[in-house]
Amino acid sequence: MEKIDLCEIIRDAEDNYTHGSTKMSEYVDWDMHNTIETIDAYLNSKHTSGSTDALGREKPFFNIVTAAVNIWYRATDIDRKDIRIMPNNERTTVLAFIATQILQNWMKESRFGVFLNEWGRSLARYGSSVVKFVEKDGELIASVIPWNRMIVDPLDFDALPRIEKIYKTPAQLRKMKEYDQDAVNALITSHTTRKTLNGHSQDNQSKFIELYEVHGELPIALLEEDPDKAEDSKWEIYRQQMHVVSFVNTKSDNYDDFCLFRGKEKKDPYMLTHLIKEDGRTLAIGAVEYLFDAQWMKNHTMKNMKDTLDLASKLIFQTSDGSYVGRNVLSAIETGDILIHKINEPLTQINNTKADLGAFQNFGIEWENLGKEITSTPDGARGITPPSGIAMGTVQLTTSQGLSLFEIMTENKGFHIEDMLREYVIPHIKTKMDTTDEVVAILDDNNIEKIDMMYIKSTATKAVNEKLVQQVIDSLENDTAMPTQADQAQMMQTESTNMKEQLNNVMGNQRFFKPSEIPDETWKDILKDLEWKLNVEVTNENTDKQAVLQTLNMLLQTIASNPMILQEPNARLLFNRILSETGVVSSLQLSTSTNGVMPNVSPPTGKPEAVAA
Repeated sequence: MEKIDLCEIIRDAEDNYTHGSTKMSEYVDWDMHNTIETIDAYLNSKHTSGSTDALGREKPFFNIVTAAVNIWYRATDIDRKDIRIMPNNERTTVLAFIATQILQNWMKESRFGVFLNEWGRSLARYGSSVVKFVEKDGELIASVIPWNRMIVDPLDFDALPRIEKIYKTPAQLRKMKEYDQDAVNALITSHTTRKTLNGHSQDNQSKFIELYEVHGELPIALLEEDPDKAEDSKWEIYRQQMHVVSFVNTKSDNYDDFCLFRGKEKKDPYMLTHLIKEDGRTLAIGAVEYLFDAQWMKNHTMKNMKDTLDLASKLIFQTSDGSYVGRNVLSAIETGDILIHKINEPLTQINNTKADLGAFQNFGIEWENLGKEITSTPDGARGITPPSGIAMGTVQLTTSQGLSLFEIMTENKGFHIEDMLREYVIPHIKTKMDTTDEVVAILDDNNIEKIDMMYIKSTATKAVNEKLVQQVIDSLENDTAMPTQADQAQMMQTESTNMKEQLNNVMGNQRFFKPSEIPDETWKDILKDLEWKLNVEVTNENTDKQAVLQTLNMLLQTIASNPMILQEPNARLLFNRILSETGVVSSLQLSTSTNGVMPNVSPPTGKPEAVAA
């Protein structure tokens, strides 16, 4: 049995993270904290070695990382509309449709789109991002945690409990009634300023208290009021829990520890996400880190050019007059200064004309081009007009090849969104669906067509069957002719047309769904194990919309000029294949088929409903 001190673990983890480096291989030493600090510096156009050189001259920062980050951000963007739930078999078709509508409503109400944008921005900058899902006041809150607030193991995110460094004012702490107010009052007496992980003050505010929020699998003994008095067996049983602690350095490296909150939790709220995961590293490589060397060399080149131009703008003289010995002409002489010297001593101008700046420019361009190749951001992706004489096809090919890497990144983001929905979002939504209330969905024309096909087919069949039964009874009683198949088909067509007109006239683009005909059955019952019954699909936005529109326009013109061409099997096969390749329209969407079954409908209200498959 080994007892642990949570605050001591935090102090050791923070010290190792901020001051240590990691030996990744024989020739690779890596400092994750320094890497993140360098990324933040470059994003803000700041040198890590200071803004001036040894002579006090300012150093320019020629930022080339921001453009690459913006391209990565745009190329891997995912919107709410691109997230949908798909059925994994025929029986879950309606359930998937309803779940997608419920999910879209939740994403709109919770502003999940804002979270997706912040998450995408963080991924583009750092390559990896930590997201957090917390339930507060019955609502699920998704947030992106800045890397400068996290203390993690550089090689394995799960090696340590997840530690987040936060700051609260005394007023904020007193409002948090779930915190131990005795510990809060004792801690408030030790006000500190907000600091970075390196210990530098972030501002001049003095009334901020430093806290550490810890989540992880820890011994249940730590849940006791006094862990030192806990039974030995409790140090051997682990479970997921959360702690909020703080400590104050008194003297001689002694600390006063404070525990403001301790408690169990269902699951770890943190999730580590990547654009492309790097083996052996917690932090993947983002656009900025790929450009570390290119950015440094570009700045170095621009600094040399600036110094050369500054020197060339001076009028510098030399003389054999001994009275000028020891003068620093570079700092003492400016253009237009008149020098007085001894009689008959020569005064000559030094040839300080500017050197070959073209060599500097070419050197800097080489590094800039290397950065574009490393980050897959060619001029076409940057919106730069190609030089005259380059074929448009060549530009499009280069751009598409550069963007192909982003398809993989977007796919990886889709996998992470699927994990988020399965682990956090769908379970939360299910807890809010313990009702029998109708769900209102506002649909586009395509979705209306799909849901109406299922509903109308089922309802019309039921209505026609009832009429046929009555007609058969009447025929037997009155000895008249039985209804024929042609009569049945006509009745079916008439009933379907009437119902479709009624739905469109009464409800427009709205449709209403209820869980079941059984009064006591709730959405929670219907959506049981929903996250595992269905597939989560995230569409890829990396498509050349101009090329797609040209293809669809050409197909429209072909059909308009010769509508019968689709009657030929080979022509229709090619037509369907072209539509599939565009990725935006399915040939099935153009079908007029009304096949499909919508189980358990509600004829009196004319509203389609979803039931368990």
